[in-house]
Amino acid sequence: MRHGRPSEEQLRRNFDSVLTAVLSGRGVRTETGLDHRTETALWAVRRAHPNPPDALVAAARRAFAGQLDGTNAAAWRAEMDRRIAARGTDPSP
Repeated sequence: MRHGRPSEEQLRRNFDSVLTAVLSGRGVRTETGLDHRTETALWAVRRAHPNPPDALVAAARRAFAGQLDGTNAAAWRAEMDRRIAARGTDPSP
């Protein structure tokens, strides 16, 4: 069992390992520390097996870069803030 968050080096190793897996037709394993946006991009590569376009692989790499630099988390927080604000003005539960 892992305690705490994975280091950047662990995340990089995990991403590289999962990317290799999806390029060879295997799925995205759980408990990698990769965020939802990165996993979604990796699944898109997997679904395109056996010949994923370079654009999908590049999108997965960009998604992972967004995880490392905090862009993905900031986008998620902004979306949650937007949804919460919208619920505050919506009378339905």
